[in-house]
Amino acid sequence: MTDDHTHTHVLDFFTARAADWDSRFPDDGPAYAAAAGLLGLRPGDAVLDAGCGTGRALPALRAVVGPEGTVLGADLTPAMLEAAARAGRGASGTLVRADVARLPLRDGALDAVFGAGLISHLARPGADMAELARVVRPGGVLALFHPIGRAALAARQGRAITDDDLRAEPRLRELLAGAGWRLESYTDEDDRFLALASKQG
Repeated sequence: MTDDHTHTHVLDFFTARAADWDSRFPDDGPAYAAAAGLLGLRPGDAVLDAGCGTGRALPALRAVVGPEGTVLGADLTPAMLEAAARAGRGASGTLVRADVARLPLRDGALDAVFGAGLISHLARPGADMAELARVVRPGGVLALFHPIGRAALAARQGRAITDDDLRAEPRLRELLAGAGWRLESYTDEDDRFLALASKQG
């Protein structure tokens, strides 16, 4: 699938779901807050929510970096960003329409990147993870998060869990290593998927 086809698919998928996205997952807030708290961020740090959707992570990220920190929410889908703005989440971070494959940020500008449900929607996962590494300082953090684990998500979607899944630990470790990240911790439980990696170099 080409990048253009992937982008069209992503736009179609999320545009159709933007209006009722939050109401479909009303109880995820505490899971986002817990994940944001594990990033090791300090007041004043800069963090990007890559593929931010309706911005559900932005208040949690703002809480950990404080008022002097920088919180960005980037998404490809205008309807998702509009839903984030309607929900008032622009108060917690700056909403930007951007493709994670080509971020409008300088090298090393960020302390961390947070990506909720991101990896399965990437056109070129290796190159896209490398782009995320580009915009993070050495030693900075990448968090790949989902409010439910792989098995629970597969059951919700009516499919089997497989070792081919990019979120399977061996696949993910290899993918991240090739993109300049080292997988530091990996949690895949019914109520949370969280992979934390640090930027090498």
